[in-house]
Amino acid sequence: MTEIADLTDLNGAEAETETRRSADSSERAYHAIRKQLVEFKLKPDERINEVQLSRSLGVSRTPIREALNRLASEGFVSLKPNRGFFVRSLSTEGLLDLYELRSIIECAAFRLMCERAEDDQLARLQAYWDAIVEDYRTHPPDVILAEDEGFHLLIAELSGNPELYNQLAAINARIRFIRRIQIEHRTHDMRQVASHSAIVDAAMRRDVDKGVELLRQHIEMTVSATQQALKDALLKVFAPDLTEAKPRRRRV
Repeated sequence: MTEIADLTDLNGAEAETETRRSADSSERAYHAIRKQLVEFKLKPDERINEVQLSRSLGVSRTPIREALNRLASEGFVSLKPNRGFFVRSLSTEGLLDLYELRSIIECAAFRLMCERAEDDQLARLQAYWDAIVEDYRTHPPDVILAEDEGFHLLIAELSGNPELYNQLAAINARIRFIRRIQIEHRTHDMRQVASHSAIVDAAMRRDVDKGVELLRQHIEMTVSATQQALKDALLKVFAPDLTEAKPRRRRV
């Protein structure tokens, strides 16, 4: 009986170790593929070759698939039925519509938050921003993106309307890839830090009109910067191909 128990414990330990290794491989694959996406080593609209990724990263297909599913849920790649995973497009088509919807949702959420939230709930927004504002400018782009999304989602949560939160989260997933590009671009304006602080101040005073106007301006500034970042990104991705396509001058 003791031998059987020891064998069971051994098998359990081996299974736990294998699970941990699989999780580590999936995490490593996730960060490696995400880096390739952000650096445009995988081109927009390109079909992702899972076999090639498996070989280049030195992991099996399973962690590659897990990483791609995670990236799909975050909006960095898309999954097309019976066709596989594809890199998200850099097209500006529909971008303005999404940002317009985002503005409507966030402004409505801010208004409801000021009307419904208790003082201690509003204090959560103040505490969230106070905890990150000092080092916000120096954080890596991925951290800035996560913190910024968290800030705006918290406003939606404090509105007391779960549908506003869900809709904003869905929009974030659709624009996350593009926003990640913009944050690392020269157009990323650190005035947004002051903008966040002003929005928090308006919230604590329950100044609906001021807060709504600040949010609207904040999102409009992001739209303009994102459009420029996308143009430069498209040039960065496709310019080398255009250069190679140009006929070379014949030497005289």
